[in-house]
This record gives sequence, structure tokens and C-alpha cells, in this order.
Amino acid sequence: MAAKQVFYEGRVQGVGFRYATKREAMGFDVCGWVSNLPDGRVEMQVMGDDDEVEDFLVAVREGQMGGNIRGEEIHDVAHLEGVRGFSIR
Repeated sequence: MAAKQVFYEGRVQGVGFRYATKREAMGFDVCGWVSNLPDGRVEMQVMGDDDEVEDFLVAVREGQMGGNIRGEEIHDVAHLEGVRGFSIR
């Protein structure tokens, strides 16, 4: 099981990035959330089997909003407690 915290930089607020990410998550066996940050970045926390999480992160990078991403910072985090499905915060 993998749990990741990802920060995206670029033109990722006000363009539907969180909604596209949630839509992308529907095709994977992952749970977590995505949220705008006050500094203009987007934070995502995602958990699932190692391969599912990796494939999901690639899909976000290469998906409809991937061209808006100018930077990506990924950290391992502890298991996400009480998270079901994938939501926008």
C-alpha cells in the first residue's frame, strides 16, 4: 500500500484541475483528496496499491490538465485514515 502527498505548481487553480483529477481517479483503485492551497498550488493526497498510485500519478501528469503542471513535488506519507473514495476539498 502506498500513500503519497503531491504538490502541483503551475496554472492549476481556476482551470478545473481538481475536477479533472477527481475524474481521473475514477479509473483507478485509489482514494484520497485534492485541494487548492492559498499560495496557488494544489495539494493532493492519494492512497492505494503501489502500482495503482503510480499509474494514477502518471495519468494526472499526462491527462487533460497535465500541460498546466509546471512543477510536481511528491512525498511518501503515512496511511490516510478515514478516507473513502476520492474527493475535492
